[in-house]
Amino acid sequence: MAKAVEIVGERWSLLVLREILVGGRRFNDIQRGVPLMSSALLAKRLKDLEHGGVVERIKPPGSKFHEYQLTVAGEELRPIIVGLGLWGQTWLEEHLHQSDLDAGVQMWDVRRRIDTGALPAGRTVMQFEFPDAPRAVRLWWIVIDHGEADLCYSDPGYEVDLYFSTDLMTMAKIWLGRLEIKKALRDEKLELIGDEQLAGSISSWLKLSLLAEVGKSMG
Repeated sequence: MAKAVEIVGERWSLLVLREILVGGRRFNDIQRGVPLMSSALLAKRLKDLEHGGVVERIKPPGSKFHEYQLTVAGEELRPIIVGLGLWGQTWLEEHLHQSDLDAGVQMWDVRRRIDTGALPAGRTVMQFEFPDAPRAVRLWWIVIDHGEADLCYSDPGYEVDLYFSTDLMTMAKIWLGRLEIKKALRDEKLELIGDEQLAGSISSWLKLSLLAEVGKSMG
């Protein structure tokens, strides 16, 4: 146990592994999931995890960029990381405060959990508004085109198909599977405006967090 903790127990290491586990591959993608971590520290942690045999750095054929992926040993950490997340969700949710919420991290996770194959052909644009977030991170856009979902910090200039408006805590509860979208809409905690077909099929294309997915299968 002491040797295992030496490899994965350093500060941020488990969060870095979580980002790779949920789909972060390139350095910048991983950092967007841990925005409070400096680039220098992230680089060091990745090297440490690589040296520990749980992460490997590869360069896919035809790509200019290196990517990170879990080794076989790293993959075996999956149930441990997921289990730790579920434990925190079960026992620490009451300690979740407004100051713990980050609109940027939330939206980055939303972007990668959109099932683009369940959306209509062509471009789909969604705008998210968090009225209680700091002004600089209050508005977000996700543009889905040619099967790719891009997260935008500023207005991309396209007509919006669906508007979301909710507070950060409500979005966090929805994302963790603690609050059903239908109930949030019914209680006027969430507002959807725009394409009725998109709004009505939201549960088919907006997949919730990995923890919500695992928790549902266990429940």
